[in-house]
Amino acid sequence: MTLSVSKLNTDSRRDVNRFIELKFRLYRDCPQWVPPLVDDLKLMLNRRKYPFYEHSDADFFLAERDGRAVGRIAVLENRHYNAHWNSKTAFFYLFDAEDDAEAAQALFGEIEAWARARGLTKIVGAKGFLQGDGIGVLVEGFEHHPAVGIPYNHAYYGALIEGAGYVRQRDFLSAYLPGGAVLPERLVDIAEKMKERRGFSIKTFTDKTELRAWIPRIVQTYNDTFVGNWEFNPVTDQEARVIGERLLSIADPKLIKLVMKGDTIAGFLLGFPDLSDGIRRARGRILPFGWFWLLLEFKRTRWLNLNGAGILAPYRGLGVNAILYVEMQKTIEAGHFEHADLVQMEEHVLTINDTITAGGRIYKRHRIYEKAL
Repeated sequence: MTLSVSKLNTDSRRDVNRFIELKFRLYRDCPQWVPPLVDDLKLMLNRRKYPFYEHSDADFFLAERDGRAVGRIAVLENRHYNAHWNSKTAFFYLFDAEDDAEAAQALFGEIEAWARARGLTKIVGAKGFLQGDGIGVLVEGFEHHPAVGIPYNHAYYGALIEGAGYVRQRDFLSAYLPGGAVLPERLVDIAEKMKERRGFSIKTFTDKTELRAWIPRIVQTYNDTFVGNWEFNPVTDQEARVIGERLLSIADPKLIKLVMKGDTIAGFLLGFPDLSDGIRRARGRILPFGWFWLLLEFKRTRWLNLNGAGILAPYRGLGVNAILYVEMQKTIEAGHFEHADLVQMEEHVLTINDTITAGGRIYKRHRIYEKAL
């Protein structure tokens, strides 16, 4: 059968739908997979509305055999990222394919030509458009369902990517925390002493109206915390609004906590109810009736996603990590969660040791790949 690769016309509703529907077909018999929110994905492909395109560029490619879609990929030139890091990097994202090495190599060949034409010297991925997009390719933990917004893929993806000449750059790990885990008494004592001695307090939220008012500060704090991390890139005001609305759409305000030093945010813990089953039932579509399944899942889920914990540089080494873990346990207990997923920690960071100390175990691994051009 004849293989062809074509660039997606993002102004064509038919092309966009074919790009999106491929993954639904590839995973229709996979019980672990959680569909993307289709409206969010369509917005990502909309060059007139998505703020990424105000400063950067991306293209999307579809591989077909005799008119049947067998693979897809996106390639990004994030100019803000490259300016911040003084690099010439392209990123791949949204790679999905049948177990077809020829199709995968053809797709990666297209994005490599795209990157070279722009003077870029390497490709890294999987990495998305905005801070907070799930990153990497799942290489361990296929038996577990993903946290909301975190990539899930078939086990053969790693071999396809490596077959196209890509090598491991780094891994991100996710940890499972049982709801009944008891923190070491030493950690609890440290947290209480540091709160008393250094004047730290906990800011909580009662409703989404209050949380919305704090979103700009939370996004800025997120940026300030991770400014030195590999995946960081500056966020525009328009992108911050998109990130904020995404956060609010799945947030339970009671699960968002800030560690404060006076009026200054010293650290944060972003918890979200795991709505995976509701999204599955809605098939990734909120309208017209998918919202019902999400609201139902808000009330009945026993899983908590801890999708962001950080400490600002001036407050590191002052016991804030202990405070965050104590608050994490309180969040799990107060919400009657039986399971918690602490998602995507870079493999060499101190947080992983803290997580194991707190009773967690590493159970999923996402890999970042790279290739020099």
